[in-house]
Amino acid sequence: MPSPQQARAQASAITSGKTGPEAEAAPTSRLRELFDGPRLSPGQRRIAQYLIEHITEAAFLSITELADRVGVSQPSVTRFAAAVGFSGYPALREKLQSIALSSLAGGPGEENRANELQAAVDAEIANLENLRRDFADPDRVIHVGRELSRSTPLTVLGLRISVSLAEYFGYAARRIHPDVRLVTRGGSVAYDALLQSREAGGSWVLAFAMPRHSQETLQAVRVARGAGLKVALVTDLALGPLADEADITFATGTGSRLVFDSYAAAGVLAAALLQAMTDADPERTQARLEKYEQLSEQHQFFLKD
Repeated sequence: MPSPQQARAQASAITSGKTGPEAEAAPTSRLRELFDGPRLSPGQRRIAQYLIEHITEAAFLSITELADRVGVSQPSVTRFAAAVGFSGYPALREKLQSIALSSLAGGPGEENRANELQAAVDAEIANLENLRRDFADPDRVIHVGRELSRSTPLTVLGLRISVSLAEYFGYAARRIHPDVRLVTRGGSVAYDALLQSREAGGSWVLAFAMPRHSQETLQAVRVARGAGLKVALVTDLALGPLADEADITFATGTGSRLVFDSYAAAGVLAAALLQAMTDADPERTQARLEKYEQLSEQHQFFLKD
């Protein structure tokens, strides 16, 4: 009798390609794609982040109003428009308005503000809906899952608040991968682990970086890149120093309505990457899961349900 994990590994393989009307990405995802290519200055990243966070309002601002809101000069806005591929701010604003109007036309109704706990859940539902739209084309997840599966050892990095996501991923990845190394301490301890992973033949690091983003995470990512490791980053911002250092970035929203952030979408994204790893080498996955089930049964790891 296969375990639930084995059954999912057999039956839940990700398939490539876009299908149906769901393929249209969420407004925030479309903006991140629009702004993610060019190398932006710190001031330009501030403009991009403001537009991502306030698209329905910002799309209808004049150049003067947008500059005032962000705290930059009008020429900076003009240079930003050119940097992301537009002839000027009017052309950029026209594109932003089309994205904003499509969001309003197909978006949810008025938010239910019965209480703060419900509002926090609503915010996470919106994050998950955006992630669902991103998954309409799962090719990047499939590609990274394949690369993580091939990296031996595979290093998983998560510091400070991101430790829990890294530990979840590392715990599950060990069921399907022969050598997973978890790094949850920063500074020289992280540097040693990353350098040893590279010397042992590793090729990839999966890094989690949730807000507040720490200097030690940025330095660890730089050390990894300097050692020759490639970095896949799961974070909340597609723009900024961390994303600039990563080889590939998965940006997903966090729940920020309560005192401490919540990470529903980031957790689902981590599970999707694990699924892509199982799909990349199904024979190894099946063999390792079967061996683990035998071991857990022998030593009675789990209660009988």
